[in-house]
Formats: sequence, C-alpha cells, structure tokens
Amino acid sequence: MLALFGGQPTNQRTLVWNSLIGEEEKRAVMEVLDSKVLSDFYGSPGDRCLGGKKVKELDRRWAEYFGCRYAISMNSATSCLFAAVAALGIGPGDEVIVAPLTMSASVVCVLGCNAIPVFADLEPNLFCIDPIAVEKLVTPRTKAIVAVDLFGQPANLAHLREIATRHNLTIIEDCAQAPGATFNGHYAGTLGDIGVFSLNCHKAIQCGEGGIAVTNSEDLALRLQLIRNHAEAVVEGLGYPDLANMIGQNYRLTEIQAAIALEQLPKLQGITQYKRDMAALLDEQLSEFPFLTTPTTRANCSHVYYLYVLKYDAAVLGIHRNTFVKALNAEGYNASFGYVKPIYLLPLFQQKTAYAGGCPFTCTDAGRNVTYPRGLCPISEQLHFNELFYPNVIRYKITAEDVKTLGAAIAKVASYSNQLQEYERRQSESV
Repeated sequence: MLALFGGQPTNQRTLVWNSLIGEEEKRAVMEVLDSKVLSDFYGSPGDRCLGGKKVKELDRRWAEYFGCRYAISMNSATSCLFAAVAALGIGPGDEVIVAPLTMSASVVCVLGCNAIPVFADLEPNLFCIDPIAVEKLVTPRTKAIVAVDLFGQPANLAHLREIATRHNLTIIEDCAQAPGATFNGHYAGTLGDIGVFSLNCHKAIQCGEGGIAVTNSEDLALRLQLIRNHAEAVVEGLGYPDLANMIGQNYRLTEIQAAIALEQLPKLQGITQYKRDMAALLDEQLSEFPFLTTPTTRANCSHVYYLYVLKYDAAVLGIHRNTFVKALNAEGYNASFGYVKPIYLLPLFQQKTAYAGGCPFTCTDAGRNVTYPRGLCPISEQLHFNELFYPNVIRYKITAEDVKTLGAAIAKVASYSNQLQEYERRQSESV
C-alpha cells in the first residue's frame, strides 16, 4: 500500500547532506583568527581598496582556475549581479533581457540601475533562456542579456553571443549553479562579458555566503572592484573619469570567508565528478519510466547537476504532477515540484512597483509600456506549474542502492495510479 494511504514508506534511510567542510577549512579559519585581521578593506584609494591577503589570493586563484583574466570576490552572487549591471553602464530607460525561471536576483539586479527587465521564455528541454525568444525581444533600448546556467549546465552562449555581437549587446552569465560545467571546452561563467559564481551554502562549493564576478576586460574589472568598495570615495583619487553608476556599495568579502573559499576551490572537481556519477546512475534507473524525462545535456557541453531535474508527463499516469510528488514524498523523499514561480508573476512585476514614483516601469525614462501578464512565457509556466520536479537526492551522500530505492518508490507510486486518480478527484471535490 502507498505510504500516502497508510502503508510502509519505501525509503527508511535518512540522507546526509554532502558537506565538503573539513579540517582544511577549520585550519584556514584559525589562521585568519590568529592573524587578528578579519577584513582588510579600506574605502579609499590604494592597495587596501582591493581587500586583504586572503581576498586577493582568492581573486587570483579563482581567475587562474577558470582561465580568465580577472576575478572579483564579493559577499554574495547577488552583489556580483548588481555590480555587473552597474559596471556595464546600464541605466534608466535601458532594457535587459532575462530568464523567468531563476533565483530572483538574476532579474531584480536590472532594477538596481533603474533599467527594465524583459522576459524571454526557456528552451523546453534544456531549461535555459531560449536565444530565438531573446532575439524577438531586442529593441533599440536593449542593452544586455542575463543568461542563467540553470540547474548545472550552460545556456546557449554561442548563439547568444552571436545575437549580442549583431545588436551590440553585453552578456552577464549567471553561473551560480554551474561552476565546473563546460561549453565547447571553456568553463561556464567565462563565456559572457561578466560571469557570476556563487559561494552560497547551497552551492557545489561554499563559504556560507559569497560570490565571485569574472571578466577578461581590464576596465570592467576595475569598475567591479570600485562598485564592490565605495566607488564614490575612490574614483577621484584614482583619476577614474567615468562616474556613471559609481555609487559604490559595501559588497566586500571577509578574510574568513575568503580563506574557506580557498580551501573549497580544489574540491570542486571531486564534487562535480561525484554528481555526474550519481546522475548517470539516476539516468539509468529512471529512464525506464515513460512518464519521466531525465535531464538533457546540450551538445558540446558538460553538466554538473546542481539539481537533478525531471520532467513529468501527466498524460501517461492520468494524475497531476503535484499528486505524484506528494505520493513520492510520503514514500520517504523530499522531492520538490516546480522550481520557482516565474519571476514576472511576483507582486513587484504584477503591480510594477519597484521604486517610489513608479520607476523604472512608468517614470519618464521608460521608453515603452512593458507588461508582465500571465502567459507571457508559456513554456516556463508549463514547466513550473505542471512538469518539473526534482527528488533532491543528488545533494546528499547517496549510493547506487539509494538510487535503486528511489526507482522502486517511483515504480510503487506509478502502480497506484488508478487509486491516485480517485484520491485526486476526492481532493478536488473537497476544496
């Protein structure tokens, strides 16, 4: 009997988070504490404007690892995204094309410079922003594209770069979920004008909170460094002439965070290989179910499986995805359905209220009335509300036996589809 109906759950094991924090990180933190220098930033011109010993070392080693010229660490990937939009000179009246299924910061960073986000739909099986949809949205006001490497693989940066070159646009690549993935032999995150990585506690490697922006442009690197650390107080001393968006912030990373990140970086390859191995086992186990589509990897790319995301076909079992996932979770799993609600459905966009006075949506610089109705990105809405779910297991320490148990749980739920249809009917009648 299904556990949802009072039976015994299939999975009896409590999965343990696959944490990479070890003795190396403890020693690194103690070294910083013994130095008594927890941060070494000064908000004034000079070498200390770039931070302390550990921060500078992290910036250097991150750039070396990913093969780019410059890396600028900050206190979060959100800060990196806001700084990237500002560094690119984006401002009031400008439009930036963004993806609808992503962490909200990948979109609201555009609002930080009073520019307007314009949403392009996703590729239906790869889940990244669709270049064909992007090109249809380019106007004379478009200045940039934010491409999110969603769930662990790169967006189609080759096609997006061709569009950007033709229309004189810049690209911010949000690689928070795909460090270590590759596109045509190059690391994800290094394929835009500015790339952004995350060191948040949920990411492949982490220092609690943190982010790193990368670029091959000397000028963009300087602008990112200035925005990170009180640009308005530093530009005069540096003789830097371009004051646009040089209202600086305190986006600085501490020495303790940098020390932890330095120990985490060498572990990236190992955790990436582990996830790929587990994903291969999951593919083998779950591809036999006709109502599931296992993750698809883009040609000439590699996937690092931040999440192992499945597509569910309700027509095969005759029950909604939400009912299926509810039954699966009763079998001892912590599966999630959807990802995030399409960002344009949040109150901020539905009411078009970001700043007092209606900016940027209705203030005098807005070039046109950009609207955000339901149905704006139908593929994204279908994915979120009806198709996507992920069983979360790849974030934990799992074995081949755990993968088999998950397969058994899915098979068990599928075998009760008729009873679940009746359950679903009764639930709808009781509402």
